[in-house]
Amino acid sequence: METKILEYTHSTGMTFRPPHYMQLPRDILIGRGVLNELAEVCRGLGFHSSIFILTGRKVYGIVTHEIIRALERSDYEVEFSFIEEVHMQSVQKAKTQIEELNPDVVLGVGGGKAIDVAKLSSTLARKSFISIPTAASHDGISSPRASIKGLKEPTSIQAQAPLAILADTEVISKAPYKLTASGCGDIISKYTAVRDWEVTHNLKNEYYGEYAANLALMSSMLVMKNAKLISGKSEEGLRIVLEALISCGVSMSIAGSSRPCSGSEHLFSHALDRVAAKPALHGEQCGVGAIIMAYLQKRNWKMIRETLKQLNAPTSAEELGIEAEYIVEALTLAHKIRPERYTVLGSEGLTREAAEALAEVTNVIP
Repeated sequence: METKILEYTHSTGMTFRPPHYMQLPRDILIGRGVLNELAEVCRGLGFHSSIFILTGRKVYGIVTHEIIRALERSDYEVEFSFIEEVHMQSVQKAKTQIEELNPDVVLGVGGGKAIDVAKLSSTLARKSFISIPTAASHDGISSPRASIKGLKEPTSIQAQAPLAILADTEVISKAPYKLTASGCGDIISKYTAVRDWEVTHNLKNEYYGEYAANLALMSSMLVMKNAKLISGKSEEGLRIVLEALISCGVSMSIAGSSRPCSGSEHLFSHALDRVAAKPALHGEQCGVGAIIMAYLQKRNWKMIRETLKQLNAPTSAEELGIEAEYIVEALTLAHKIRPERYTVLGSEGLTREAAEALAEVTNVIP
């Protein structure tokens, strides 16, 4: 549920904004070998007997089977199920399984698919959820929102924040660097998302949470500052990315919406998902979107582009593997994705001519 600016007047005559609910992770473990602490973490959270795991087939062979064996050695009864796609049908199937098995807790082990389906299905089944990412590709590892296909809106929806997050750098460092670069693009895009939110507050009187905004913006600036370290594929650089991704998720929990992390650049990415024959990774598209939207916002778009280049992340349609015509089409469509969410694109959006000129001047298309 999005947090609105609705206000009410107390009998004293003072005007207040109504409270909004914040749900934050309780335990966060980041580092080499932290998965060895999983059983202890579960017991510490009050889960003593049964666990249900949602994971991908490839991830199962890499790490999930080891997690299951370790939990069983710790006297847990473990069941698991494979997630094939991030679709509402997968969520409903997982919800039914959770209700039938009635586990103490649900674990999402893998990338975006497993974690998002575990997040929403556990919410619907009223069970707690623990996030175990195997890649640093997006901020969904800690956010209370899930991106699910098969809904009316092609955007994220409210679910629940993970009760705990275990990000094992030994496991995540084995994922393709392309996924980490995508995560960096997602983080850097907060630079434009926060600006969109701030402008909307000034123009539309929408709720604006300065703490949540600064937390997201700080994460973006920290990744840009450490781009060289991150691109060197060191464990220290990976930890910075993971901490930033988790902080971005927390900022959404604090804000009560995705506003501090999702602005015009995310609308552009969602539009690309609609029109492109073969969309790129979410974070890659958001990074390129941030270049374009920073130009519109009259901000330092060249800084974003150069940072993404340093991170070996895409900065153009060619590097995304998406034809230029789809970039232009997505720019004209982006403002319609969430018409209630005001951004630098305005309520009327861009004409095709303006979109093409914008993509050319930022070197996204030739």
